[in-house]
Amino acid sequence: MTMMVFGSLFCSTRFIPTPFNNPATNILSPRHTCATFIPHKQCKREFPLPAVASVPYQPINLDYLQEEFSGHGVTFEGAGDSCVAKMELKNGSTVTMMLPSGLITSYKALMWHGGKMELLHTAVSEGEDGGPIIQGGVSLNFNFQTDDGQHSWSPTNWVLHKIHGNAKKSIQVELTNRTPDDKIGLQYTVTLENDALNSELEISNKRSLPLRMTGSILSHLTLSSPEATYAIGLEGSSYYNTPLLESEFMMSPEDSGQEEGFGETSQNNGSEGSHLNNEEIDNYKQLSEKLSLLYTEAPRNFTVIDRGRRNSVSVGRKGFDEMYLFSPGSSVEIYSKCSYICVGQASILKPIIINPQDVWRGGQYVYNPNLDA
Repeated sequence: MTMMVFGSLFCSTRFIPTPFNNPATNILSPRHTCATFIPHKQCKREFPLPAVASVPYQPINLDYLQEEFSGHGVTFEGAGDSCVAKMELKNGSTVTMMLPSGLITSYKALMWHGGKMELLHTAVSEGEDGGPIIQGGVSLNFNFQTDDGQHSWSPTNWVLHKIHGNAKKSIQVELTNRTPDDKIGLQYTVTLENDALNSELEISNKRSLPLRMTGSILSHLTLSSPEATYAIGLEGSSYYNTPLLESEFMMSPEDSGQEEGFGETSQNNGSEGSHLNNEEIDNYKQLSEKLSLLYTEAPRNFTVIDRGRRNSVSVGRKGFDEMYLFSPGSSVEIYSKCSYICVGQASILKPIIINPQDVWRGGQYVYNPNLDA
């Protein structure tokens, strides 16, 4: 029954998953804790993120959310111990987000032909305990460590703080997260506009030591097929082949971690081979090959064109120097559970340093240019 409830809340429920586990000093606040989604399998990672502690979720108070935050074009619906927040504009564009995980599971955008199209790829499957495992979409996957290595924190439990805007122009949902001593504070703002979905982070460090931030904003874009999909504007960019990134919400084709082509350096385990620099020579890059690439020098914006669905999406970033690109390749069945690519705005090879008393800002911008046609 639980699986049926979750399945009805997503536009696409035809897909698959991967994970992330590591012990570390946990300084996560006990005030807002949330049932961890258990991933199916673990893939080797070339550029590991710092260790994080696994934290259970607590049930959401749906009545409180409906009473305090309904309006502005946002509605709430219970889903097991979690909650789905739905943002909807007058032009028909919608976004759904899971609370307290902050996972964006759907972005339906208005198209040039007057209809709506799902732009995100999301999987709902059943875990070993019978509960739902939800992966894909747009997720935050970050870890923070102090320079002395004494503390490690991975924010997973987001608290709804404010909602701004209206259904006519734009809707802005603001989530917050912080350590129990209030020394590290995060603000995650998701904005739905008539032609865009923006995911922005603001991180404040009130500790006496610098913070090292690693991780990514991962976005799974649904496609007709990687064979019909092209990345436009990456010519001249520097990149490394890398194994699949690990995340609680990262999707991968079944057994892809053992297949050739997903990072030529997967067996080097961080050795010299993993730092072989390549340069992108194609400005119209077909994504039909199996690939898992980390771009260290790439444009702040590039475009993904899907000829099969006759649409395009522009993806931009701010604050991040690295960009991750994953494709399962053209061997997957058209319009199948593996018809997607993953784009990540990342700090993997080079951690972002947040000095004491400083504030860092960054984000990802998904722009729908199809209304311009």
